[in-house]
Amino acid sequence: MATTTGGPLDRSSAVPLWAQLLEDLRRRLDSGELTDRFPTDRELTEHYGVSRQTARDAVRRLREEGLVTRERGRGSFVRQPTIEQSLGTLYSVFRSIEDQGFTQRSEIRNLVQRRNEEAAEHLDLPADAPLVFVERVRLADDEPVAVDCSWLPAAVALPLLSADLTHTALYDELADRCGVRITGGTEHIRPALATAEQQRLLGIRPRQPVFAIERLATAGDRPVEWRHAVVRGDRYAFTASWGTDARAPALSPDPG
Repeated sequence: MATTTGGPLDRSSAVPLWAQLLEDLRRRLDSGELTDRFPTDRELTEHYGVSRQTARDAVRRLREEGLVTRERGRGSFVRQPTIEQSLGTLYSVFRSIEDQGFTQRSEIRNLVQRRNEEAAEHLDLPADAPLVFVERVRLADDEPVAVDCSWLPAAVALPLLSADLTHTALYDELADRCGVRITGGTEHIRPALATAEQQRLLGIRPRQPVFAIERLATAGDRPVEWRHAVVRGDRYAFTASWGTDARAPALSPDPG
């Protein structure tokens, strides 16, 4: 529920009421007071004693500044910072999140040995080959931003079963514990809608778009990880740099 601790407006000031309201709302956003829910136009008019048009003018400017978003029939919401990931390079979601000032943490839902025919096929293994399965919910500043599942050959990755993956990169643990370094691979990204379970884990609404990401990572010519993930479309953005001498990327991104 939005709180109502905004300061009073000075009607004797030469500063327009919408500008005073805008400044007070900026202050409340900066202080973290409005992170739960942004006030409705009606709440703003009642609390500040201004017209609905004045409230809408201030909120419109906040939208133009990228501080809030408005959804038809649902009201305004505080816009969360976006995590940006460059295309065309091998990267770690752990490092991407940490490098942009967020605290990264993973909730480990599964870290087990099991069999999976589809994963084995991607890894060029027999259908009954034992695999290490890692399922994680990735969080930035304790807000879920991705759900990812990784499958690795047990013959390579069995030591990962004793790893603590709560606050570390999977590829670092794979290198340190298993002596295997990821050198390349391929990745596909497409827009999608999350399943009901993914919606619950990510804390998103039905029909809120996500990125569906599938990665096959290799060590030399050997496939060592097949990963499929969903990433919140409102918290993650992919960027690419290019020029006249740019080459086609060997490996695209993955928020897994």
